[in-house]
Amino acid sequence: METIPGIETEMPDRRETYLHLENDWRSATGKGVRVAIVDSGIEADHPMLQGKVAELVEARADTNKRIVFDKTGAGDSAGHGTACAGIIARIAPDARLHSIKVLGAAGLGDGQAFMAGLEYAIKHRFQVINLSLGTTKPQFFSPLHDLLDRAYQAGCVVVAAANNLPYPSFPSVFSSSLISVVKNAETDPFRFSFNFGDVIELTAPGVNVRTTWLNSGHRTLTGNSFACPHIVGVIALLLEKHPDMTPFQVKSALYAIARENTETLNKRPAS
Repeated sequence: METIPGIETEMPDRRETYLHLENDWRSATGKGVRVAIVDSGIEADHPMLQGKVAELVEARADTNKRIVFDKTGAGDSAGHGTACAGIIARIAPDARLHSIKVLGAAGLGDGQAFMAGLEYAIKHRFQVINLSLGTTKPQFFSPLHDLLDRAYQAGCVVVAAANNLPYPSFPSVFSSSLISVVKNAETDPFRFSFNFGDVIELTAPGVNVRTTWLNSGHRTLTGNSFACPHIVGVIALLLEKHPDMTPFQVKSALYAIARENTETLNKRPAS
């Protein structure tokens, strides 16, 4: 059990703020937790995802060139969103997945649609938002930063993948208001690590990940995009057991778990 900052408790001679995190979250299934995946869509009839996708919406420009979202049955244009959904569903099989489609064929999309998709997720107050995408265009720095602050204040836990290339992308660098993730070669989703003080704070499985793909298929994939949903799945488990946790408390919980992982690893005898 780890002690985590976050919940006030008054004692006769002092006042402390903490949360006791029992290990029962490891046996949770994500039941009751609403997870938004802002991506290329989800193939909802994939055998591994049937019954798990609660909503499919897609971005389009209206006659005034504003981005709006319509319910859709178009599925996934690229496979990327389906791959992320499969990872989350494997870790948190009872989480309710909501697809917010902002990317088209080959996983390409417009920055305005991306921001609109994130705003849609915040307005609907999804508990966890998976962003396995980002932009390097500087004109989106400020508006994305503002959106992430709104998400934080709304109680939405946003998890963003770092750029696969060695330069920053937005919003993953906004580590004060979201949880940023980079890949490692670990295979156990619970054995993630925390790089305290780094811009990209968490490392999670993202190398040779076997997951769902288009046409009811599977692929083995590598990238930061696939590390991100591992953390989203873990957060869904935490929120099932602690539904009132704030984004700050969730990040504190992840840090405590990662610290425990590191301590356990350091106690292993050298081979």
